[in-house]
Amino acid sequence: QVQLVESGGGLVPPGGSLRLSCVGSGIIFSAGATGWYREAPGKERELVAAITRGGNTNYADSVKGRFTISRDNAKNTVYLQMNSLKPEDTAVYYCNAIWYSYEYWGQGTQVTVSS
Repeated sequence: QVQLVESGGGLVPPGGSLRLSCVGSGIIFSAGATGWYREAPGKERELVAAITRGGNTNYADSVKGRFTISRDNAKNTVYLQMNSLKPEDTAVYYCNAIWYSYEYWGQGTQVTVSS
């Protein structure tokens, strides 16, 4: 059974930082593509960052230069380092993985950027 478990969300003031983690079980992240999505109230879920099996990364324009996605193969964990956070980054962040043509989602972690 595949499970993705996110952690690291919370309340942070504008300009602050957070690091999200996504631990996978029953799946090997390095064998597929993994990404972080977010969903803000009243908005559609959007791709924030992704990392391919080969380690290539891509980012939404709104987070380029502020967010960094990375993967620790030994820990089977994907991270999202978020710096210079803005109120518009407030959303539920979801881990996503594609493995052998199947798509899996975590339960989400809330990130709130507010003073």
